[in-house]
Amino acid sequence: MGVIRLGYVHLRVTDLEEARRHYEDILGLKVVHEEFGKLYLKAWDEWDHHHLVLEEGGTGLSKFGFKVTGPESLEKFEKSIAAFGCTVNRMSKGENYAVGEGLRTELPSGHVMELYYEIEYVGTEVGTLNPHPRPKELRGIGAPALDHMLLSAERPDILERFFTECMDFRVSERVVSELGENGELIGTWMFVTHKTHDIAFIQGKDKMFHHMGYKLMDWSAIRHAGEILGMNDVSVGFGPDIHGLSRGQTIYFFDPAGNRNEVFAGGYEAFRDWPTITWTADQLLRAVGHIGREMKENHFTVLT
Repeated sequence: MGVIRLGYVHLRVTDLEEARRHYEDILGLKVVHEEFGKLYLKAWDEWDHHHLVLEEGGTGLSKFGFKVTGPESLEKFEKSIAAFGCTVNRMSKGENYAVGEGLRTELPSGHVMELYYEIEYVGTEVGTLNPHPRPKELRGIGAPALDHMLLSAERPDILERFFTECMDFRVSERVVSELGENGELIGTWMFVTHKTHDIAFIQGKDKMFHHMGYKLMDWSAIRHAGEILGMNDVSVGFGPDIHGLSRGQTIYFFDPAGNRNEVFAGGYEAFRDWPTITWTADQLLRAVGHIGREMKENHFTVLT
């Protein structure tokens, strides 16, 4: 019983048609459902109905959801979250389009998180019988799947406690101001699968969104993504570079509303019995950009 993966992100955008062009033509996602003020999108190698809902009006994160193994997991998490001191409400089937029953809670950081175990299956673009390694026709970057998300919180240490104590996550890597008892937690990267991180929190304003990341195949796919971004005059925030933290290859860029996206390749597999890797603040540039050892000031200050 437990969390399977990050399932969906509901993101606010200022102009739905501009956002549609970005996520379809640049990232290569597919619109699977439309309703007034909302677009539902999926990537080509995902089974579930959608992973992204664009909501017209504003910027930043509306809510996000983790898919869990079944109703027993909902009951377990309902108890553990309530014991932590957070309010938990039941979510009825159909309250979210194509999604079954679940739970909704507000994290200590103010972010809204949902847990669910059923969502309509649509299937991948390559199917299950003698599949090709990718679709014959890909748009833009051709992102295959949603991978992770980074949010900000005034007290990332509380979020670290929440996800380890309530949700059975582990911490792969942390950034601290200094070693020892006086060290303050600046950021925490947590996993529940074998990824380097499924969700992460950095010190900053509560309720804010830093980025969602899409996993690509390798460095050549990152290079191709950079070409697509350049040809379409997309605003790039950082990269291409390699993270010291996670060892992933990366480019960060912005949608037309100013919400940050990432394409990410590589990185190591994380295992639950491994010790946590610690970075100190004086090595933050190397943790973020191992090659260039520099980043734009907006990398940690621009949030939506």
